[in-house]
Amino acid sequence: QVQLVESGGGLVQPGGSLRLSCAASGSIFGTNAIAWFRQAPGNERELVADITNEGSTKYADSVKGRFAISRDGAKNTVYLQMNDLKPEDTAVYYCHTYSYALGKNYWGQGTQVTVSS
Repeated sequence: QVQLVESGGGLVQPGGSLRLSCAASGSIFGTNAIAWFRQAPGNERELVADITNEGSTKYADSVKGRFAISRDGAKNTVYLQMNDLKPEDTAVYYCHTYSYALGKNYWGQGTQVTVSS
């Protein structure tokens, strides 16, 4: 089993910054990437960013230039640095990974990010 735990969410003002963390533990062998998704009330869950084991990154167009994803291999932790936050970024942010070895998806519990003046 893989456990993903997000942290770092909170209330920030527009233009502010926040860093989210996703700590992975358990049987993470066989995974090839970790991704951040977000879901706002009434909206579908959308992919925000992902990072592969090799370090390649991709971003949704809506966050390019503002968000940065990175990983700390020693602690099996993935970060999402969010800058120039906008009210439209308000959502619950979820960490996700997929084990191709086990054929399973894993999700964290989510962390709330609220951007409001």
